Amino acid sequence: MMAAREHQTVPLSVLLKRELANERVEKPEIVYGQASQSKKGEDLTLVKTECQRVFGDGVSTYSVFGLFDGHNGSAAAIYTKENLLNNVIAAMPPDLSRDEWVAALPRALVAGFVKTDKDFQMRAQTSGTTVTFMIIEGWVITVASVGDSRCVLESAEGDVYYLSADHRLDCNEEERDRITASGGEVGRLNTGGGAEIGPLRCWPGGLCLSRSIGDLDVGEYVVPVPYVKQVKLSSAGGRLVISSDGVWDALSAEMALDCCRGMPVEAAATQIVREAVQSKGLRDDTTCIVIDISPPEKPVAPLPAPKKQVKGVLKAMFRRKSHESSSQADKEYVEPDVVEELFEEGSAMLSERLDTKYPLCNMFKLFMCAVCQVEIKPEEGISIHAGTSNSRKLRPWDGPFLCLSCQEKKEAMEGKRSSGDRHSSESD
Repeated sequence: MMAAREHQTVPLSVLLKRELANERVEKPEIVYGQASQSKKGEDLTLVKTECQRVFGDGVSTYSVFGLFDGHNGSAAAIYTKENLLNNVIAAMPPDLSRDEWVAALPRALVAGFVKTDKDFQMRAQTSGTTVTFMIIEGWVITVASVGDSRCVLESAEGDVYYLSADHRLDCNEEERDRITASGGEVGRLNTGGGAEIGPLRCWPGGLCLSRSIGDLDVGEYVVPVPYVKQVKLSSAGGRLVISSDGVWDALSAEMALDCCRGMPVEAAATQIVREAVQSKGLRDDTTCIVIDISPPEKPVAPLPAPKKQVKGVLKAMFRRKSHESSSQADKEYVEPDVVEELFEEGSAMLSERLDTKYPLCNMFKLFMCAVCQVEIKPEEGISIHAGTSNSRKLRPWDGPFLCLSCQEKKEAMEGKRSSGDRHSSESD
């Protein structure tokens, strides 16, 4: 009997069926729709599905979605739409496995955002833009955001999660403290005689956001370092909504999701925009992207009524799945419908965001700037940790490193040097 069990084989048809099932689980069905009503013509979107990346002997595909809400003109939104993805991918080390590539995304997104901002400011244009930028690889969703365009997720079981941060000064005390600690000022518009009106703004410049790309004329206190969140869906999937503030000024996350429940993605996006405009009027560009992620070869079913349990940025949001190893036989069970948090970070400090936190042997190119990816001579590289509390513990070769211009930008963003004279402007 023992010998019989030792030589027991699994039929080829069963093995093939399991392999096909595993492939389907790894690659969900992604469908999207978008809608917009324009007031200023400064909202732009980016959609790229089936992007390919070669690793080892295989090819992996991923999808990219972006929303860019420009202000003071559309130049920054246009430039960011055209260049951000390339800058993010350029910051990714080569020869990564699929899991390593996903783990490296948060750091690469920070580098890509900062490089895009730096390059655009060299054009001496004063336009700025919010950015909500999403990369979907398998069931893993990575979102990077600056500004007040938001991304929300409704899981298949009806729970709602915020995947972006709101960088409006009115509602973000941490950002107000960061700006004042760096030497900037936060206050409302003074109309004379002590009267103050409107939202809180960063001075100089008068921008009501604490983070954006562009905005050369508002000083370095408004930074391009994104809040990044990375989650993994269960194979039951979910619905994502990315919208500009024209939607969120009128609708809550629950209202937006409820008003389009059961609709296909194109109709859902149109309905969300319609509801927002009917509620507040067309005061601003109002744009929405709806993305459904579902198991392949299954129709997109209407989502159930949510449990009205919103899980936000500042709360204990996610139930974690066990990372304990399991046998092959254990993989026959039905995966619980949960959203697993993989990464979350919102610090504006580059020394924290570009640190070596990932288990990658080739995360950093020793003689390459960690932000702009230009080659630097060994004696010219400046450690990202220079001037921090950790700098005394570091060895001369401890990276990552920045070129001189990126180091100057880092110091300006952290209030360690004057950012120069800037002309004030009132924008929102």
